[in-house]
Amino acid sequence: MAFQYKICLLIDDNYIDNFVTRKILESSTFAEKIIVIQSPVEALDALENGSVKPDVMFVDIRMPQMSGFEFLQAYEQLTIDKEHTKIFMLSSSLDPTDMNNSLGNRYVTQFVHKPLTHEALEELNT
Repeated sequence: MAFQYKICLLIDDNYIDNFVTRKILESSTFAEKIIVIQSPVEALDALENGSVKPDVMFVDIRMPQMSGFEFLQAYEQLTIDKEHTKIFMLSSSLDPTDMNNSLGNRYVTQFVHKPLTHEALEELNT
Protein backbone atom coordinates (compact mmCIF):
# COMPACT_ATOMS: atom_id res chain seq x y z
CA MET A 1 0.00 0.00 0.00
CA ALA A 2 1.45 3.37 -1.02
CA PHE A 3 0.80 6.23 1.36
CA GLN A 4 0.70 9.88 0.30
CA TYR A 5 2.61 10.97 3.42
CA LYS A 6 4.86 9.28 5.94
CA ILE A 7 3.87 11.15 9.13
CA CYS A 8 0.70 13.12 9.83
CA LEU A 9 0.44 15.23 12.99
CA LEU A 10 -3.03 16.04 14.28
CA ILE A 11 -3.20 18.96 16.72
CA ASP A 12 -6.62 19.29 18.32
CA ASP A 13 -7.73 19.57 21.95
CA ASN A 14 -11.01 17.70 21.37
CA TYR A 15 -10.81 13.96 22.08
CA ILE A 16 -13.93 13.06 20.04
CA ASP A 17 -12.78 15.08 17.01
CA ASN A 18 -9.36 13.41 17.24
CA PHE A 19 -10.98 9.98 17.40
CA VAL A 20 -13.10 10.64 14.29
CA THR A 21 -10.27 12.29 12.32
CA ARG A 22 -7.81 9.55 13.23
CA LYS A 23 -10.26 6.82 12.12
CA ILE A 24 -10.76 8.56 8.74
CA LEU A 25 -7.00 8.94 8.28
CA GLU A 26 -6.27 5.35 9.35
CA SER A 27 -8.82 3.93 6.92
CA SER A 28 -7.20 5.72 3.99
CA THR A 29 -3.79 5.75 2.31
CA PHE A 30 -3.21 9.34 3.42
CA ALA A 31 -0.42 8.78 5.95
CA GLU A 32 1.62 5.83 7.13
CA LYS A 33 1.72 7.08 10.74
CA ILE A 34 -0.74 9.37 12.55
CA ILE A 35 0.40 11.20 15.67
CA VAL A 36 -2.17 13.00 17.81
CA ILE A 37 -1.13 15.76 20.21
CA GLN A 38 -3.95 17.49 22.08
CA SER A 39 -1.87 20.48 23.22
CA PRO A 40 -0.49 22.95 20.66
CA VAL A 41 2.27 23.87 23.13
CA GLU A 42 3.33 20.21 23.38
CA ALA A 43 3.17 19.95 19.59
CA LEU A 44 5.50 22.93 19.22
CA ASP A 45 7.94 21.34 21.70
CA ALA A 46 7.85 18.04 19.78
CA LEU A 47 8.46 19.84 16.48
CA GLU A 48 11.28 21.96 17.91
CA ASN A 49 13.11 19.06 19.59
CA GLY A 50 12.69 16.87 16.49
CA SER A 51 10.77 14.05 18.19
CA VAL A 52 8.01 14.58 15.60
CA LYS A 53 8.85 15.36 11.97
CA PRO A 54 5.55 15.42 10.08
CA ASP A 55 5.07 15.72 6.34
CA VAL A 56 1.57 17.04 6.95
CA MET A 57 -0.34 18.55 9.86
CA PHE A 58 -3.99 19.14 10.66
CA VAL A 59 -4.37 22.02 13.12
CA ASP A 60 -7.58 22.98 14.90
CA ILE A 61 -8.32 26.71 15.13
CA ARG A 62 -10.27 26.94 18.38
CA MET A 63 -8.25 25.53 21.26
CA PRO A 64 -8.23 26.85 24.84
CA GLN A 65 -4.49 26.88 25.50
CA MET A 66 -3.46 28.47 22.19
CA SER A 67 -5.47 29.05 19.02
CA GLY A 68 -4.46 27.54 15.70
CA PHE A 69 -3.41 31.01 14.56
CA GLU A 70 -1.25 31.50 17.66
CA PHE A 71 0.22 28.08 16.93
CA LEU A 72 1.11 29.23 13.41
CA GLN A 73 2.81 32.36 14.79
CA ALA A 74 4.91 30.23 17.15
CA TYR A 75 5.54 27.67 14.38
CA GLU A 76 6.99 30.41 12.21
CA GLN A 77 9.63 31.08 14.90
CA LEU A 78 10.78 27.44 15.04
CA THR A 79 14.20 26.72 13.59
CA ILE A 80 13.12 23.62 11.67
CA ASP A 81 12.60 22.77 8.00
CA LYS A 82 9.09 24.01 7.24
CA GLU A 83 9.32 23.84 3.47
CA HIS A 84 8.39 20.16 3.25
CA THR A 85 5.43 20.23 5.66
CA LYS A 86 1.87 20.89 4.54
CA ILE A 87 -0.57 22.38 7.04
CA PHE A 88 -4.32 22.01 6.82
CA MET A 89 -6.43 24.07 9.20
CA LEU A 90 -9.20 21.77 10.42
CA SER A 91 -12.10 23.55 12.07
CA SER A 92 -15.83 23.52 12.70
CA SER A 93 -15.76 27.33 12.49
CA LEU A 94 -18.13 28.91 10.00
CA ASP A 95 -16.56 32.33 10.53
CA PRO A 96 -15.29 33.61 7.14
CA THR A 97 -12.52 35.47 9.01
CA ASP A 98 -11.09 32.14 10.18
CA MET A 99 -11.08 30.82 6.63
CA ASN A 100 -9.48 34.01 5.27
CA ASN A 101 -6.85 34.07 8.04
CA SER A 102 -6.06 30.43 7.32
CA LEU A 103 -5.70 30.90 3.59
CA GLY A 104 -3.73 34.11 4.11
CA ASN A 105 -1.05 32.29 6.09
CA ARG A 106 1.91 31.19 3.99
CA TYR A 107 2.20 27.85 5.80
CA VAL A 108 -1.43 26.84 5.35
CA THR A 109 -2.25 24.76 2.29
CA GLN A 110 -6.00 24.59 2.80
CA PHE A 111 -8.89 25.16 5.22
CA VAL A 112 -10.90 21.99 5.93
CA HIS A 113 -14.26 21.83 7.70
CA LYS A 114 -14.82 19.37 10.55
CA PRO A 115 -15.64 16.61 10.66
CA LEU A 116 -13.06 15.30 8.22
CA THR A 117 -14.62 12.90 5.73
CA HIS A 118 -13.17 10.51 3.16
CA GLU A 119 -14.55 12.80 0.43
CA ALA A 120 -12.87 15.89 1.93
CA LEU A 121 -9.61 13.95 2.32
CA GLU A 122 -9.67 12.99 -1.37
CA GLU A 123 -10.27 16.63 -2.37
CA LEU A 124 -7.32 18.07 -0.44
CA ASN A 125 -4.73 20.02 -2.39
CA THR A 126 -1.90 17.60 -1.79
